[in-house]
Amino acid sequence: MTHLPDGSASASASSASASIVSFVSDAPDDDPIRLLAVREDPLSLDEVYAAVGDDAAGGIALFVGTVRDHDGGRPVTSLHYSAHPGAEAALRRVAEKVAADFPVRALAAVHRTGRLAVGEVAVVAAVSCAHRAEAFAACERLVEDLKHEVPVWKHQFFADGDEEWVGAC
Repeated sequence: MTHLPDGSASASASSASASIVSFVSDAPDDDPIRLLAVREDPLSLDEVYAAVGDDAAGGIALFVGTVRDHDGGRPVTSLHYSAHPGAEAALRRVAEKVAADFPVRALAAVHRTGRLAVGEVAVVAAVSCAHRAEAFAACERLVEDLKHEVPVWKHQFFADGDEEWVGAC
């Protein structure tokens, strides 16, 4: 489901039930938050990159988090992410703080939920700024704060059949 600034919503038949929350901004250029979402659908690097495009930006930092095949020396077979209904509001607070603390031209962050296999994309975040150092710093803060403040929980499944919940904020 995509929520537009005018309050309307749109969704394709295939993504309406899979999308937990989503925000896409049609706002004027002075609103740097362009895309925020927590959803089951596979994530698109192109979508996030396009969302932060800005002619005044000299640097775009893009972070892609993937499911790795191990944790703590143990082989991981898959993960299952779930999100609290308040995840969208928490993600918005994180994005607003980053936009307030850095000279951000545009910002986007999308987190996946549901079962993900090794190698799948779990999170994509991007920030554009006038200069590369600012873009790197803002993107790092966005990812770190998202991880620590947005209520998304990771359930890991190991090759030996064991499982554990990790990383709950």
